[in-house]
Amino acid sequence: MLSSSASRLVVTVAAVVVVAALIALYVAKLLESPPTVEATTGGPAAQLTLKTEAAVGPEGGNKSWVSYLIKNSEGEWVHSTMFKVPAHSLVKVTVYQFDGQSGLRNPFLSQVHGTVGNTMRLNGKVTNSIEPEAASHTFAIPQMGLIVPLYGVPEEAPDQCEEGPCPLDETHETITFMFRTGKPGHYRWQCFVPCAAGFLYGFGGPMQTIGYMDGFVQVV
Repeated sequence: MLSSSASRLVVTVAAVVVVAALIALYVAKLLESPPTVEATTGGPAAQLTLKTEAAVGPEGGNKSWVSYLIKNSEGEWVHSTMFKVPAHSLVKVTVYQFDGQSGLRNPFLSQVHGTVGNTMRLNGKVTNSIEPEAASHTFAIPQMGLIVPLYGVPEEAPDQCEEGPCPLDETHETITFMFRTGKPGHYRWQCFVPCAAGFLYGFGGPMQTIGYMDGFVQVV
């Protein structure tokens, strides 16, 4: 039989092994990268089609987290925030915005910057800004000087999508804009609206996680 000190040693070693395995699993999860989805090309502009959902549901790994998604060339919605676009080209972005209004802490972000004409179309209407309190998210690539505020679905609007997948026949806002890419590079993009409900100051969780509210644009 093992002595009491030997038993304690076995238990301690086993606990250390379990903790190390859990840490390794956690680190591996952090290093996972969602798939990179290429913009659709072939016309005068490359096309990126995105949507935002207040709770990503079975399309993503965390049902309670807010998230972006992208449509691939087969017309399928992919839970990813990793995009590939051509260099020195025009890119048209369409965002179907299903989430509600969160509001901005910095009104500067409610103005459109870096798009063609410094404007966007909100449900077909050309505009260069929205009311700061009406923002739901932003699509911003700081290195490119690109900031586009996304108008949120009003609280009183009917037929709102509470959990994804959100179909286009449910209430949403449609935002389109165009921007020009420059030289090849790897550019970080993200949302600057504090929209992570349940996290300190609204900037934790999905706001800090690739695949949800930030990602990378590969310009090639």
